Amino acid sequence: MDLSFFRADGATLVPTEMAQSMWDANQMHGVAVSGALARALEAGVADLGRADLRPARLTVDLFRPATMDPCETSTTVVREGRRICLVDAVLTQGGAPVARASAVFLAPSADPDGEVWSPEDRPVPPPEDVAPPTDVPHVPFFHSEAAGWSQQFGDHQNGSRKRSWNSAIPIVAGEAVTPFQAAAAVADGASLVTNWGSGGVQHINTDITLTLARRPDGVEIGLAAVDRVESDGIAVGTVAVFDRLGPLGTAVVTALANARRTVDMGGIEYQDDGSRRSR
Repeated sequence: MDLSFFRADGATLVPTEMAQSMWDANQMHGVAVSGALARALEAGVADLGRADLRPARLTVDLFRPATMDPCETSTTVVREGRRICLVDAVLTQGGAPVARASAVFLAPSADPDGEVWSPEDRPVPPPEDVAPPTDVPHVPFFHSEAAGWSQQFGDHQNGSRKRSWNSAIPIVAGEAVTPFQAAAAVADGASLVTNWGSGGVQHINTDITLTLARRPDGVEIGLAAVDRVESDGIAVGTVAVFDRLGPLGTAVVTALANARRTVDMGGIEYQDDGSRRSR
């Protein structure tokens, strides 16, 4: 399948239909925006010749709706040290910034001796007979306590805790999606995993913060809701991020109530070719 969020026209990224948000037909979703910024950040570190560094933290600010128009990304190295590198990226449309990102890349070393607490109960992927290992993009699997694992969105429009399992879509046509790009793009789904309830999706996220203790093993990424707090229309959702080898880190999103433009996920069906239809 030739699926991607953008096609490249020189340094310009042209959104495809896969980048279209469900909030508005002329708006890009955060998955595409976050993936494009991660691609730029990764390229910025590669240009420094720092193959020794790993992405450890990514924060994306979605401060203006990104439209379905051509866009460009640029990066700035804030600081490069022996064990740490800070890089910023901006996504612009028509010369105006619509989203920005900052990332921390770290040099790995040996784990120190000593015992430190970590949770024993970790989320795991769906059973392989439900979701066989693959690097081919597919409709996400969702798990809710009321329905178990399935790709039928209507099964999960309920108020119970959710998980998702995703095989990432390439950011740019003709380019293989990297594990970091995959995690960065899928991390935007933390808003869906934590803010999708019995009334549909009634919050729109304004940012994403992804932390990674290691690189993902491939492009299959899982998210599991850990916590959610809401007050006066502002919601904070936290998810555990994992792959088939185990835990990777976390993702946190903040979101604003957007009930007047609720997305009814129960009335949507997706196909693996990227098409969707209303039920």
